[in-house]
This record gives sequence, structure tokens and C-alpha cells, in this order.
Amino acid sequence: MGSLAASLWQPRGGHHGLAGQTRPGGMPGVHAAALENLGLASIIVRRDAPADILSSLTRLLGVAPPAAPRMARSRDAALIWAGPSQWLFMSRDHAQVEKLAVTLAGLAAVADQSDSRAVLRVSGPRIRDVLAKGCLVDLHPRVFTSGDVASTSIAHIGVHLWQVDDAPTYDLAVFRSMAASFWSWFSASAAEYGYEVAASDGRG
Repeated sequence: MGSLAASLWQPRGGHHGLAGQTRPGGMPGVHAAALENLGLASIIVRRDAPADILSSLTRLLGVAPPAAPRMARSRDAALIWAGPSQWLFMSRDHAQVEKLAVTLAGLAAVADQSDSRAVLRVSGPRIRDVLAKGCLVDLHPRVFTSGDVASTSIAHIGVHLWQVDDAPTYDLAVFRSMAASFWSWFSASAAEYGYEVAASDGRG
């Protein structure tokens, strides 16, 4: 997709550029971009899996699966905690999802989520203020920092949220059927600070 306005987040149109009020100097307080063309998969370890399953995952992915609500990244992929012995796998390479399923056959349930989840990357000096309008999790930097993960509800919509960096930047994953509804809430909540819609970002 060429821009957020053309993606599933805004199926009825929208725009690509600036919207809402702006900060002094004409700068937007919030930035948003859809992360497109990602390979996504849920991983749930079987109860009867060998004790060294985590070591196997580490060797396969080049990163140790987090045992707490955290995100771990390698050069090409990320593992986002989704519960005890459960993670959301995210990669720029769709082939990694199929490889994961084959390698972990009999050890873990791997379900391709590439077509069922949508990921929005948001940032900016007022992004915490926007998310605070609907998020049930305290995102204050004293308690929620880079790499932290939460499964929560925002505006009555289930959201898997993780902090990418200290800017702060957040990735928000929702079911694709709820993407337009989530964007309706997000754009309205961000309007008072001004927000910039960037071209879709496939970097992950």
C-alpha cells in the first residue's frame, strides 16, 4: 500500500499528510504510519515440549524469547511476549513464518497472523497524551519503557502494544477487522495535537 490513507486503516478514504491542530511552529505532535508487508505469526509452546525449546527458538531466531512482557529483536525479526510461553513473531520476510512453522512442528503451535493483524507505528512528543485517552495501561516512562509490552484495550478495542524506542515510538497491533474503528478513535484523539500520516512503512 502506498499510504495509510489507501490502506485498511482508512477504507473510506482519509488523507496522507497533516491533520488537526499543530504545535507552535506548525509541527505535528503525533506521527503515524502503517507497517505493511510484514510476516506475523503467533507461537504457543506445547505443554509437552522439551525443556530446551527456548534454546531451540533462540538458535532459530537469533534472539532469546522474552519470559516477561517484553520485546526482543534481532536484525530481521522480533518476538513480542503474548503470555506465558506465547509470543507474536514479526518479520520483514514472510518466508520466515513458514520456516518457523516447519521447524517448530510438534513443539509449538505456529499460526500465520499476517492477514489477520494490522500494525500501526505511532510516535511524537504528544503520543502518550493521545494514548492516555483510551489506553488502560500506564505508559509513563517511569513504569513503561523501551521494549515493554502490554496486551490491553484501547477504546474498547483489543490492542497488543509494545514500545519500540525511547522517542517514544509504539507499535499497536489490532485485528484487521477493527483497524478502521481504531483509526477513527486514534485520529479523533490526536487531532488536538496535530498529527502527520506518513507513507506506509514496511520496515518493521
